[in-house]
Amino acid sequence: MMLKRLIAALWRRVPKWAWRAGVLLSESRFTVTAAAVVTDAQGRVLLLQHRFRPGNGWGIPGGFIQPREQPEAAIRRELREEIGLGIAATRLAGIRTLQKYRQVEIIFHCHPVGECSPKGFEVSRAEWFAPGALPEGLSNDQRELIARALNRGNNEKFCL
Repeated sequence: MMLKRLIAALWRRVPKWAWRAGVLLSESRFTVTAAAVVTDAQGRVLLLQHRFRPGNGWGIPGGFIQPREQPEAAIRRELREEIGLGIAATRLAGIRTLQKYRQVEIIFHCHPVGECSPKGFEVSRAEWFAPGALPEGLSNDQRELIARALNRGNNEKFCL
């Protein structure tokens, strides 16, 4: 008990820069991303084929949140940059952690405003798929994420 008090007293006297460095070195590091399950008026789901995504490249749109950027602003930015798409009001569909990548992912469900087409080198295709006709090779993880986001309106808890 006495040792803890001594360490705490010394820690409080450490300069602010040293305290921050100590926290940075001792705390785990992770990234935060925003993703979206975008559905159109026919109930189809938007999938992007990324050049750098493993497997066949198909998946929901998303990307890294920039420092001091809000998650909803991040997904709006990513959709604009990657495929030139605007979105209507969003709703939070879920939050999950991906241990393999030390990542927190915030998932939204939203509806499109306007048309879309790939704008940069990252995305090779942007297509709409009926939920029952998702592309061959789409990962089970992405399929489950889409299904849970679409079923959330049925009072199902979104626990990933």
